Amino acid sequence: MVKKFLYRGITKEDLEKTSLEKLFLLFNSRQRRSLTRGITDGKRKLIEEIKSATAGKLKNPIKTHLRDLIILPYMVDVTVDVFSGKEFVPVIIKAEMIGHYLGEYVITNKKVSHGAPGVGSSRSSLYVPLK
Repeated sequence: MVKKFLYRGITKEDLEKTSLEKLFLLFNSRQRRSLTRGITDGKRKLIEEIKSATAGKLKNPIKTHLRDLIILPYMVDVTVDVFSGKEFVPVIIKAEMIGHYLGEYVITNKKVSHGAPGVGSSRSSLYVPLK
């Protein structure tokens, strides 16, 4: 049996039908504050692109640098390429991501793997064989 997704006790279909004001009350205070302060022009343009992608009108992938966009219910099942600082990483928006930021799903740094110390880096490196 497949587990049905519920966001704070409300199904995905009901979330899409609710108004933004009622949806704001379901979000955490950080997301509520961000959304009530207004949506910038760049975010508005991205939201329009996502709406057209859900309607099936958009053929090209959606690329964005806006990592602080909060995922809303009508954005589900859309692929957005989010910039990680070096490259665009595709993110498939799922129902479990509602209320989170886009940037949470793209890692901006990678694990550092240090090599052996070079010649002249310290006194102890003098005794490291050079091959």
